[in-house]
Amino acid sequence: MEIILTKDLENLGLAGQVIKVAPGYARNYLLPTGVALVATAANLLALAKKRAEYEQRALSLKEQAIAQRDLIAANVLVLARKSGEKGKLYGAVTAQDLVEAAEAKGLILERKKLRLAEPIKSLGDYEVSVRLHPEIQGSLKVRVIREGDEPAPAAEEAVAEKADQPSA
Repeated sequence: MEIILTKDLENLGLAGQVIKVAPGYARNYLLPTGVALVATAANLLALAKKRAEYEQRALSLKEQAIAQRDLIAANVLVLARKSGEKGKLYGAVTAQDLVEAAEAKGLILERKKLRLAEPIKSLGDYEVSVRLHPEIQGSLKVRVIREGDEPAPAAEEAVAEKADQPSA
């Protein structure tokens, strides 16, 4: 069944696209929630009139994602956690912990957009992938330190510089 998306869906497409989906998916989810319209002649004609609006909105969202990616790349999140002697954390650092730490630094992230395969369970430096837009991926630098070992500001800058250098 062909439908016209009225809202962006992460794994399906962007608003204004005409796509084919399973009829049950369209009837049971997309159409009742208002995420899509059936691709009839009248709806396709209306889409043609709104195409410029959809394209402008998509371009604006992409530009915002690029700006946010650059802002994220310029920062390093430092989280202090209790750990054992060998560097294993007593708890774990989850995506929600990263969102809260980012908010404390002035960055706005959504938990769903963080691509953290599994919670962080040991001390060290990590890079977490962030999907900001279907075409834009970012990288969030995270440093987990032992509670009580507060880093000097120079240490944060060194981590950022190390991550910016290409690996051999």
